[in-house]
Amino acid sequence: MQVALSVKDLTKKFGDFTAVNNLTFDVEDGKFFSILGPSGCGKTTLLRMIAGFYQPTGGSIAIQNKDMLGIEPNKRPVNLVFQHLALFPMMNVYENIAFGLKRKGERGNAVERKVNDMLERVGLPGSGSKKVSQLSGGQKQRVAIARCLVLEPSVLLLDEPLGALDAKLREHMKVELKKLQVKVGTTFIYITHDQSEAMVMSDHVAVMNSGKFEQLDTPQNLYSNPSSSFVAQFVGNNNKFAVDLKKNESGQFFASSKNGGLYSLSDSFKLQNSDSFDMFIRPEAIIINPNNTKSTFNSMNADVKAILFDGGNSRLLVTPEKSDQEIIVALPQNRQFDHIKAKDSIKIGWDPEAAVCFEKSEEKIYEDEI
Repeated sequence: MQVALSVKDLTKKFGDFTAVNNLTFDVEDGKFFSILGPSGCGKTTLLRMIAGFYQPTGGSIAIQNKDMLGIEPNKRPVNLVFQHLALFPMMNVYENIAFGLKRKGERGNAVERKVNDMLERVGLPGSGSKKVSQLSGGQKQRVAIARCLVLEPSVLLLDEPLGALDAKLREHMKVELKKLQVKVGTTFIYITHDQSEAMVMSDHVAVMNSGKFEQLDTPQNLYSNPSSSFVAQFVGNNNKFAVDLKKNESGQFFASSKNGGLYSLSDSFKLQNSDSFDMFIRPEAIIINPNNTKSTFNSMNADVKAILFDGGNSRLLVTPEKSDQEIIVALPQNRQFDHIKAKDSIKIGWDPEAAVCFEKSEEKIYEDEI
């Protein structure tokens, strides 16, 4: 395994405030690595230290096994793509991409060959003579990336580069960026507050909170096996229940809710440090009108408050009996439950393996950060 970026015990303080707190991680060469977290968690500060714009308070950064301490930003084998792409409007596409090469002293056929090759690789062959004003948002994005990649950086840093695009183009560019990264093979370090961007594009994702990584894992493991209450709430949609944990004589754990419900838990939970916990269940793990007869299967009666129609992402909003808590239930796409209407009473249930529990957290995860 060749390591493109190695960060050891990295810390950055601004006065008494610690923005990045003792981070250690490696990024393999040629991988797409995302840093995901809410505003103010320290991810941009981390990226700027890698780029060389901030000097660390402590720790080290190595790129391709070379220590970056004291190396100026323009001498580092990295390039940075900003959210506001900073293309030169007075230059055409060719001149924008060639700018960095010419600054390095390259001239003539070598520049032309590299620019045209890069235009081909980002899917814009023959676009060199176009003005920046003639490009769509997605095309501008590709030109900004091409301008960086033509300099052959070891690591490409991307600072929320899709943030300025409209929703539909952003969805399209997520796929395009992933395809481009696989094609060119450059290591991408991508920061975002949008968990969908991170999950779709990345080989590995670090979920960042208050200057630290809560969990560094594959997108699949982050979603299926969160390691903290913060990750369970921040990555994907989740239903959260405040519960107390109880254990019977045979060692089986149960979650006791405020409305008097008692729900079986997977026997992998060995949580004994606190009485108060949060239990999380994904909307798609909840079964409508289950016919499961397994003794440990959990079920409850619920009233339908609303149908949240969103095509393939349609959901039910329900409240359990004797409770005002709202639960989101994913609607299967086989049209089996098209007859359900608001104010109907239904039964819902889930397998104990589908629930995860963590000690109660008071942290608020706001919807615009999810």
